[in-house]
Amino acid sequence: MPVLVTGASGFLGGRLSQVLALQGEKVTVLARADSDLRHLSEFLGKQILVVRGGLTDIDSVRTAVRDATHIFHCAAASTDWAPSAVYWESNVRGTETLLLAAREAQELQRFVHVSTTDVYGYPEVPCSESGAMRDVGLPYNRTKIMAEEAVWRASREDGLPVTVFRPATIYGPRGKAFVTDIAGLLEKRQMAHISGGRAKGGFLYVDNAVSAMIAAAWLPDAQGAVYNLTDATGVTWNKYVAALADRLGFKAPWIDLTYPAAMGLARAIETPYRWLKSLPGRPMLTRHAVFLLGRDQEFPSDKARSELGNFSRVSFEEGITRSVAWLKSLG
Repeated sequence: MPVLVTGASGFLGGRLSQVLALQGEKVTVLARADSDLRHLSEFLGKQILVVRGGLTDIDSVRTAVRDATHIFHCAAASTDWAPSAVYWESNVRGTETLLLAAREAQELQRFVHVSTTDVYGYPEVPCSESGAMRDVGLPYNRTKIMAEEAVWRASREDGLPVTVFRPATIYGPRGKAFVTDIAGLLEKRQMAHISGGRAKGGFLYVDNAVSAMIAAAWLPDAQGAVYNLTDATGVTWNKYVAALADRLGFKAPWIDLTYPAAMGLARAIETPYRWLKSLPGRPMLTRHAVFLLGRDQEFPSDKARSELGNFSRVSFEEGITRSVAWLKSLG
C-alpha cells in the first residue's frame, strides 16, 4: 500500500521508513532539499520515493499525500532548546498543513500522529491516556499540545481516521538527544544526574515504537485511539546512563543535583539566552531537560500492550548493545 512518512530524515521517521520498505510497502517521504537521507540510500528509487519540500509547503505536501492510504506523521522539532518560531513552524503549522492535505486524500485509511508524553506537562506521577494535557510554558510542550488538538479537531469535524501515539523516551541507533548527546556529555564529563538519577526514564527502543505504530495503522479498532508508549522496563536514568558509560568506556557522571536546585539553575541559565538573542550556542541546562531527568517518565502503556500486542520485542540490554555498536561505528 502507498504510505507517506514525514520526518524520514530524522530518528523515528527514518527507522519507520526503513522497516516499512523492508516489509514491501511503497513509501513516500517528504524531505527538504538539504535533508540527509543517506540512511535510506539502499531503498531510494526502489521502495522509497522522495518528494522534496517542507512540511508547510502545501503544494509539496499535496503531492506527497495524494495516493497515500496511510500517513505516519513523525516530523517535529523535539529539541529541548530552539527559538519559539522553530517549534511553531514545525509542530503546529506543519501539522495543520499536513492535515489540510490529508482531508483531500481520497484513498486515506489512517493518519498516525506521533505526539509525546510531554503533553501531560511532566506530572509528578505518570498518568494514563485519560490524563489531561497541560501547558507548562515550554515551547515544545505547548506546540505539541496544539498539534495534537489539531489532529483531534480534524477527526471530530472532518471524520479523519486518526490514531495518536504518545511515546516517552525513544532511544536507539541514530538517536540524538538520548544517545549521541548523552555519549558526548559523558565523554566531556559534563553529564549530570538529577536526584541520583533515580527517576524512571520511560525508555522505548526505536524498533519497538515502530512495531506499535505499524500494528495500529492497520488495526480497525485503533482508529480514534490514543496510546502511551514505553517498554515498561522500569529502568532509571542512573541505570541507562551507567550502561552507556560502561560500554563506551567512559566514567559515570560525577555531577548530581537535587531537583529544586537543578530547576533553579536551569531557570537562571536560560534567562540570558531568552533575553539576549545574540548569545551563541545554547544553555548548558534547560528546564525541559530537568523535567525529563528528574520526573518519572514511565507512563502506563498497558492499553497499547493489550490492544496492539507485545511490541517491546527488543529488550533493554539488546537496545543498549545496538545503540553502542552504532555509536562506535561512527568512530
